Amino acid sequence: MEKVKAKKHLGQHFLKDESIAKDIADTLNLVGYDDVLEIGPGMGVLTKYLLDKPINTYVIEIDTESVTYLDENYPKLKDKIISKDFLKYNINEIFDGKQFAIIGNFPYNISTQIVFRALEYRSQIPEFAGMFQKEVAQRICEKKGTKAYGILSVLVQAFYDAEYLFTVDENVFIPPPKVKSGVLRLRRKEDYSLPCGEKLFFTVVKTAFQQRRKTLRNSLKTMNLSDKLREDIVFDLRPEQLNVEQFIELTQKIEADGV
Repeated sequence: MEKVKAKKHLGQHFLKDESIAKDIADTLNLVGYDDVLEIGPGMGVLTKYLLDKPINTYVIEIDTESVTYLDENYPKLKDKIISKDFLKYNINEIFDGKQFAIIGNFPYNISTQIVFRALEYRSQIPEFAGMFQKEVAQRICEKKGTKAYGILSVLVQAFYDAEYLFTVDENVFIPPPKVKSGVLRLRRKEDYSLPCGEKLFFTVVKTAFQQRRKTLRNSLKTMNLSDKLREDIVFDLRPEQLNVEQFIELTQKIEADGV
């Protein structure tokens, strides 16, 4: 089969630099799991380096043309190509509760959705690595006190240690995107359980950052907090001034307040 044509509606930009593909594959430490799932493999430039590693490589690809190409060119992937949408697929049809890593050159138009979906499976995903639009990768790894720090930063870093690894230039893709890319690695914390209600924690973080220029006293108005709690000095701060631990403490205070 001839090479696959990149499809704009799928956000496809095929990596052509083999050394970068190898570097991305090498970001995985292969500890604590036997399986890895690559999201959006395209024509397999990253896949080939994963297949060289002592691990079971699965790929999930929504583009049927890419699926056909992989099937014809990578015999090692026999019965390990999932022709589904990662955002909608129940991944335990393959992994059945087992631990697995995620890796990929992620389509930029759905990359944040991929992260949120992976967080739903965090009890099974000790490691997550791959390439995003540079701004998104930086946002995920950002620390408090900056404009880039936000919902993604807090929710990911509540469960994972996030590390921005390197930047990738536009000209190593076909077609080249209009932005630079960034490669990151997430390693799940040894204790990734929260000492507060997880659902409430997510709600507090998302609600706070929806009006990030306001103090928490104003941005969390809709949560119907007691006047006494709202007197706490933490409510004088804006959401970008709180680190993950402080958001957890805030959630605990809101829990104690009866929300």
